[in-house]
Amino acid sequence: MKIATYNINGVNGHLPVLLRWLDESKPDVVCLQELKAPNEKFPLEAINNAGYNAIWHGQKSWNGVAILTRNLPIQEVCRVLPGDDEDLQSRYLEAVVSGITIGCIYLPNGNPVPGPKFDYKLSWLERFTKHASELWATGNPVVLTGDYNAIPTEIDAYKAERWVEDALFRPETRQAFQGLMSQGWTDALRTLYPNEIIYTYWDYFRNAYGRNAGIRIDHFLLSQSLKPTLRNGGVDRQVRGWEKSSDHAPVWVELDWM
Repeated sequence: MKIATYNINGVNGHLPVLLRWLDESKPDVVCLQELKAPNEKFPLEAINNAGYNAIWHGQKSWNGVAILTRNLPIQEVCRVLPGDDEDLQSRYLEAVVSGITIGCIYLPNGNPVPGPKFDYKLSWLERFTKHASELWATGNPVVLTGDYNAIPTEIDAYKAERWVEDALFRPETRQAFQGLMSQGWTDALRTLYPNEIIYTYWDYFRNAYGRNAGIRIDHFLLSQSLKPTLRNGGVDRQVRGWEKSSDHAPVWVELDWM
């Protein structure tokens, strides 16, 4: 099973790129973030015509998450992260596909620091860590993937010293991410490529993509039962270079499943 995650940064504005990538890559499951579209504006017909089913939770102008599947049934579990009934931001979607629970995550950016946006980021991370712990405790196969807006270590950033005051690399963020990982989750890309430079996001400015001045913030976390099934994975870096593309590139893993 090939599972991918892609912060599309506007599902309608970047729809041609998404459709081209789906046709070329043919993942079985895709988690999308930052749809930037209300539910009624989700391009379901185009997605269906590309051979994919979809569930989604949109939001006008901001946020939004979706899970697409190719020739596989999908059972929605929830479309909000538990723990705060007043949180109306569309940042989490969970479903079961072929026996695997898949959580699609768009974690808050958190900038500027300090401030209410950073407080919200840390609060969201705390809620997510609690929910992840509950998923881990089931013993079921689980994939938690998406845009975490967290740079785990210095190797995950071009010139990491420039990120020290950014919400993505603040000590509080890294500590919270490590707290999540301490539950036992497997960072799929780091397991496959423990010492390589891997980036998943390049800013639109200062020729960041051309200079490979990126960061790794899109992650795949696998539960214990899925770790032995991990066969391959990578970043479709070339997609970031396509015309009118997202500032993220798709990330994918292949599991010995199905």
